[in-house]
Amino acid sequence: MLAAMRILAIDPGYDRLGIAVIEGDPSRPVLIMSDCVQPPKGLRETRLAAVTKAVTDAIAEYAPTAFAIETLFFSINKKTAIGVAEARGAILAAVGLASLPVLECSPQQVKLAVTGYGGSSKSAVAQMIPRLLTLPVKKRLDDELDAIAIGITGLAMAPRNH
Repeated sequence: MLAAMRILAIDPGYDRLGIAVIEGDPSRPVLIMSDCVQPPKGLRETRLAAVTKAVTDAIAEYAPTAFAIETLFFSINKKTAIGVAEARGAILAAVGLASLPVLECSPQQVKLAVTGYGGSSKSAVAQMIPRLLTLPVKKRLDDELDAIAIGITGLAMAPRNH
């Protein structure tokens, strides 16, 4: 019997980090965990350490078989883009230390995997997520929903030969 694919998915951010663990297959994904991590305001190195710790803790607790992250898109705001790029570096370093395979997906791939149309709006993606998997009732920020969508996409992209 094949082991279930378990994806740790991250929507990278400097102020907020969406994080989710999804398992199963893309037609029947199961949400194991999702959250929005908000690093403490203050020194950059303290914030990045909090990002790394959140990822390392999730890897230790949920033992994912792969990692999914959205490709970096360039923002008009350079300060925001640099913060997100630094957070991605902190995240990828933690994933590299755990030797997890990395699945990078574009925003279009996420939209296609979740809604069936690569040109969907962000709201269409958010509306489709509860139709694809069971979501425990709680208030969620967009970052958390984005991480869930990235996790579903990771399941769709993951090789099936393990």
